[in-house]
Amino acid sequence: MDSTRWRATRSVALSAIVVGSILSATGQSSAAPVGPDVSSWQHIDGRLIDWFAVKRSGHDFAMVKATEGLSYINPYFVPDSLLMRAAGIARGTYHYARPQLPPEPQAALYAATVLGQNGPLDLPPVLDLEHSGGLDPAALINWTHRYLNTVQALTGRVPIIYTYPNFWKTAMANTSEFTRYPLWIADYRGNAQPEVPGGWPTWTFWQTTDSGSIPGIAGRTDLNVYSGAQGDFATFANMG
Repeated sequence: MDSTRWRATRSVALSAIVVGSILSATGQSSAAPVGPDVSSWQHIDGRLIDWFAVKRSGHDFAMVKATEGLSYINPYFVPDSLLMRAAGIARGTYHYARPQLPPEPQAALYAATVLGQNGPLDLPPVLDLEHSGGLDPAALINWTHRYLNTVQALTGRVPIIYTYPNFWKTAMANTSEFTRYPLWIADYRGNAQPEVPGGWPTWTFWQTTDSGSIPGIAGRTDLNVYSGAQGDFATFANMG
């Protein structure tokens, strides 16, 4: 989800009308929850995000980069987390995978940084998997199992996998071993539904563009929509 990552297609921004009325995973039209995902790239010149403005503009959740590899912690993670909670925005957090490094300590760094990711307004933990680290598919599949198992043990929640179709079909050999995990898919082609690889029956979150504009966030940002695949959003996000 960083600005330097590989892009499969030219970004196509879906209008708010299209996103707001997107067909859910159950086939029912609904006003789907929407939200950005952010990292240090959205803090231009060190500016904080105005999460109250984000909330007022109709965004129900946001995904925030927490960690990367074995040592990186997003310097804006704590202020973003605190201000999101104050604004009443559900918080998702993600670890940017570096598969050339061992998975268990990466999972431990993430879990310690996010304080478990199992409190009020917390979505399940996310693994951002979009680089192979030079591993072949069999080794990368093994790495991914180990990371996810460790994070689930540390947080008590089933993690979400973020990826994009071409990566999964090539680097992960389109494996269907991970269908028990909710899928967050990146697909910017502007279709009515995203491409879903790997045997998943449906998607949970869809990253529709990397060039969205939201009040309160400087510059462009990724935009996402929730499908309803995991049921009531408030329950999924510990909002009860």
